[in-house]
Amino acid sequence: MILPIVAYGDPVLRKVCEDLPEDFPKVKELVANMYETMYNANGVGLAAPQVGLPLRVFVIDTTPFSDDDDLSADERTTLKGFKQMFINAHVEEETGEEWAFNEGCLSIPEIREDIKRKDTLTLTFVDADFKKYTETYDGLLARVIQHEYDHIEGILFTDKLSPLKKRMLKGKLNNISKGKIEVDYRMRFPNVKKAR
Repeated sequence: MILPIVAYGDPVLRKVCEDLPEDFPKVKELVANMYETMYNANGVGLAAPQVGLPLRVFVIDTTPFSDDDDLSADERTTLKGFKQMFINAHVEEETGEEWAFNEGCLSIPEIREDIKRKDTLTLTFVDADFKKYTETYDGLLARVIQHEYDHIEGILFTDKLSPLKKRMLKGKLNNISKGKIEVDYRMRFPNVKKAR
């Protein structure tokens, strides 16, 4: 089922999310709905707060990046078909050089900015059967995971911009929260004036 994506300005996007309890009903259905919603919006990642749920769950599929000729053959191979759910994820460590990459977000359509992140990430998480993993990722794959991880910590990519850049984007961000934007996927806008 395709869920509406929550737009910038909704308080759920600012919550530090709770771990998903093991007795949560229909975990696999939630994950399937998140994938369907992400694919419908042409995204490579989606976190539960983006569909209104303050839970530590996100999904990614980096396959669209595997066609990028600017990436090494090894990195394209890593990204091709990498599809993973992350439940109750917690960062163990971020290391390496910081590097910039142009990021966007389904909750903040039409805004893309260069964001600096560290190269390597080690993460502990569980799958839908609550089997625990600790994995290390690097490069663009690490970045996609870091972006989605930020969502479950109540952080948006625009928070990482300079004060000047934030001021320059303020009008655009306000328009997104009011629904004054064209998108080709379902969204829920927090500040839309209801017609009487």
